[in-house]
Formats: sequence, C-alpha cells, structure tokens
Amino acid sequence: MKQPTGGTLHHVEIWVPNLDIATASLGWLLEALGYTLFQSWSNGRSWQLGPTYLVFEQSPALTSDRHERCRPGLNHLAFQVEGKTTVDALTSEAANHGWHLLFGDRHPHAGGEQHYAAYLENDDGFEIELVAIDKSPQP
Repeated sequence: MKQPTGGTLHHVEIWVPNLDIATASLGWLLEALGYTLFQSWSNGRSWQLGPTYLVFEQSPALTSDRHERCRPGLNHLAFQVEGKTTVDALTSEAANHGWHLLFGDRHPHAGGEQHYAAYLENDDGFEIELVAIDKSPQP
C-alpha cells in the first residue's frame, strides 16, 4: 500500500531570540536524535530527518526576547525516542547543553503513570518532550 504524501509535515520554522543558544541546545538535541544539519545562513539553521526539517531563525522582526510556551502558539515539540534508557541518557546529558528539567517532582511520569518522558526547557523558554517508545509486542 502506497503511503500518502499529501498532508505530511514538510518543515517547522521557529523564530528564536538567540541563534547561538538555539544551536547549542536545540542543535545538540536534534543531532542526538539523528537529525543532520541541513541549511546554515547568517541568522538561521535547519536540521533534517527524513523528509522533514526544523528551522530555527533569529529574525530581525522578532517582537520579544523570550519564548513563552504558556501563551498562544507553540507549547512544545515532542520527539519519540527508543526506550526509557535513551530518555534517561539524553536527560542526563541535556544539562550540559543548556536544558533544564521541567516537572522534576513528577519526572519521568509527569505526563501520567503510563507515559515515560522527560520535559526539558532551554534558556530561551522552548520546551521539548522526549517520549520513550516501547517497541515490545502488544498483547
């Protein structure tokens, strides 16, 4: 059966207040997840995995110097990772790349007891969720 191509996500562009912070935190994480640097220009970078890419740009038209995930707009991006061990390893290493654990008192089950994930926020206020995917056969 042929997979549909219409309607699939092509790219996401996110404006960031500081491209250096975005590159250090988001770039590190994306590369750890298997993305590769796709495009690079003076005020932007993009990383690609398969046909989808993520763009981070420091636009001169920005109206704020910090992202507010609780305002209308993007709250967070969630990425599937292979297993709890990978979530734990990335969460541990993330602090070295500008990430801070959110909901630490409920980690790794802040999304519920059946949901193993890490919620991370970088210095510019962007949130990423790393979700452990259990690949074991379901009954």
